[in-house]
Amino acid sequence: MNRWLRFGLALLAGLGLAMGQAPYNFPYLALIALPALLWLLQKTCCWKGGFSVGWGAGIGYFGLTLTWIVEPFLVDPERYGWMAPFALGLMAGGIALFWGLGFALAQRWPTALVLAGFWTLAELLRTYIFTGFPWALIAYNWVDTPIIQAASLIGVHGLGFLIVLTAGLLLSRRGAVLAVLIAISLTGFGYNRLQTPIETTGLTVRLIQPNATQTQKWDPEYIPLFYQRQLTLSAKIGKPDIVIWPEAAIAYLPDEQPFVRTQITTAAQAPVILGARRRDENGVFNSLFLLNINGDIDALYDKYHLVPFGEYMPLQGLARQLGLKGLAEQMGASNAFGTGPKILQSETVPPFLPLICYEAIFPHGVAGPRPEWLVQITNDAWFGEDSGPFQHLVQARVRAIEQGLPLARAANTGISAMVDPLGHITASLPLGEDGFLDSSLAKPLPATLLARMGQWPVIVLIVALLLTGIALRQRSAIRY
Repeated sequence: MNRWLRFGLALLAGLGLAMGQAPYNFPYLALIALPALLWLLQKTCCWKGGFSVGWGAGIGYFGLTLTWIVEPFLVDPERYGWMAPFALGLMAGGIALFWGLGFALAQRWPTALVLAGFWTLAELLRTYIFTGFPWALIAYNWVDTPIIQAASLIGVHGLGFLIVLTAGLLLSRRGAVLAVLIAISLTGFGYNRLQTPIETTGLTVRLIQPNATQTQKWDPEYIPLFYQRQLTLSAKIGKPDIVIWPEAAIAYLPDEQPFVRTQITTAAQAPVILGARRRDENGVFNSLFLLNINGDIDALYDKYHLVPFGEYMPLQGLARQLGLKGLAEQMGASNAFGTGPKILQSETVPPFLPLICYEAIFPHGVAGPRPEWLVQITNDAWFGEDSGPFQHLVQARVRAIEQGLPLARAANTGISAMVDPLGHITASLPLGEDGFLDSSLAKPLPATLLARMGQWPVIVLIVALLLTGIALRQRSAIRY
């Protein structure tokens, strides 16, 4: 096949696969796109051809799923708008290299099992290398189907492996039978898990959504307005047991300004979880504060998984040495790293795992003691109102499914939501509106298999299956 035709078909298949992601939500296109990619891989004659197929598919996939990446550059379009198309192109093309690597390695043994194995390992590499960026994993396509419930057993990487394997098996008659059996098993497990009754704790959580647009959020004229808006929403009729404000909800420093804490909890008449900056001798932190009803700080968490270039400058010292003074000086006020995940609680707030914005996209599991719920505070104003906020919410929902824990999500511009341990949105506020919602906090389900064992046993099994697939292919080649 002509290499440019092959590349173009791979790009189209990647676009089709991307249509399964939010907000498009057409997951079953994967049953066409994935077999097509395996077929194209089988038409290549060397690793370069395999790389071309994977890279082309990745460019199509990430070019569509990451369109929101241009939004931060449009906050100040006169200065940074020209960079937006380059950012999207470089981001999509760069992340697509991981897919190109997976396909290049699979080219010598182009079977469904081998491709699924190398593709999954490439996605694992994307999850961890250079601090990781596991956005838009293939498993997220299935968030609104029973199939996603398998993430509670094998995680999103294990589920992604099975999805690629199942779709690839459709290319052969024998394989199609196995593919149907796998699909039935995943769907059956999901339907069964979805019958699990969800009980409530009796606690009411109030989520605050101020809808502070990014162009106004740090404007001195608007800072008091958004602060007062959140106070007013917190004081609305009703009696919540816990009130949650979003990431960087205020421009003030709660640990240095006790009168601010008192104003907030007086308005809420309840413990408050909120995001704000804090500073000490180690730098400035993007933090989450747990305030008791008297305005005292009962617990504190500093974000440890920071966004490269957005919250800190990688290799900042090298940037200075290379003479990139403007960039280095701008990032001189970048955030410091927290010490890692931890569970927060107080006398009236059950133990929860805090996740600040970007941290909810990482399927690493919960470290240490098991919490009773997850709390994500985020400022999705950076994502605009296109695909980004919807995809971010999907990933947070899957964290709830993986762990069997309810999730409370307070987002500055939306989408704020309460999510039960099965990933269902039980209440939400629409994107781009200010408001509040009161919702009951669900009880956690028993610890899932993934929560008890972590993802590494599944990864070891995938590697074993991959090696088996290679050995079978080699044996078949020798025989014939």
